[in-house]
Amino acid sequence: MITKIQYTKISKILKNKKILISGGAGSVGRILVKKLLAYPIDSIRILDINEHALFELEHEINDPRLRILLGSILDKDRIELAGKNIDIIFHAAAIKNIEISEYNPIETIDTNVNGTVNMIRMAIRNNAKIFLNVSTDKATNPSTLYGTTKQLTERLTSWAGITNAEPKFVSVRFGNIMDSRGNVFEIWEKESKDKKPLSLTHPLAERYFFKSDEAADFILKCLLMMKRGAVLIPKMKSYKIKTLAQKYSKKQRIIGLRQGEKLKEILITEDEKKKCLEKKDMWVLSPYNNQ
Repeated sequence: MITKIQYTKISKILKNKKILISGGAGSVGRILVKKLLAYPIDSIRILDINEHALFELEHEINDPRLRILLGSILDKDRIELAGKNIDIIFHAAAIKNIEISEYNPIETIDTNVNGTVNMIRMAIRNNAKIFLNVSTDKATNPSTLYGTTKQLTERLTSWAGITNAEPKFVSVRFGNIMDSRGNVFEIWEKESKDKKPLSLTHPLAERYFFKSDEAADFILKCLLMMKRGAVLIPKMKSYKIKTLAQKYSKKQRIIGLRQGEKLKEILITEDEKKKCLEKKDMWVLSPYNNQ
């Protein structure tokens, strides 16, 4: 939750700013758009490859400051137009599904890594003021292709922050989004409705969860912590998957961990904790502390 003092400070940063959100039609992006429109911004451009999601977003939000842009972060000409005269970039576009990314490695690397490189270069060329990369706990000691690509996006963003005075480059790293499309709760709800046992990967599995509203608030708070090249990590609560599943049904079946999937996710390593600045609600991992 954003306090009145934080809202005032964020308002000063966002006042009359032109904003671009890549992957902005996704679960977190949609909430972030709505929250940004409560501030005195100039406009928001939503760049996404999901035509239907863009259509839904445009009809859900009736605001003249909203710009709907269909396009891919792999299309350099498209993102150059999307980023013209932009002030702030929230980069959330990515291939996120673990199984799909494992079966489509070239496409995943291309989108998540090369797409991020394209966005960083565009931000520098267009003299943007702020670039915020959205990362995941899967990037911490990665064991999947998705996690590895997201770790690379953090490294790329930190490098850009160290080597450029502007834009100010940072990454935010958080856990699973509880109300995102295709999440485990959506699967459980359907299984419960069909009177089937719930699918559990492992009875001891633990995951960090945010609601999309909490994730969007954290992203906005990070505008107040723009330390060049830093990775900003919220202090999230970890939940036992089995405990969460029991709220839906006592009938469960173990399907096993997917390829590379961890029994317990890690938001921040013990080594990173030793090097970072600890705040009340987050850790600030600076690339300078690694030198």
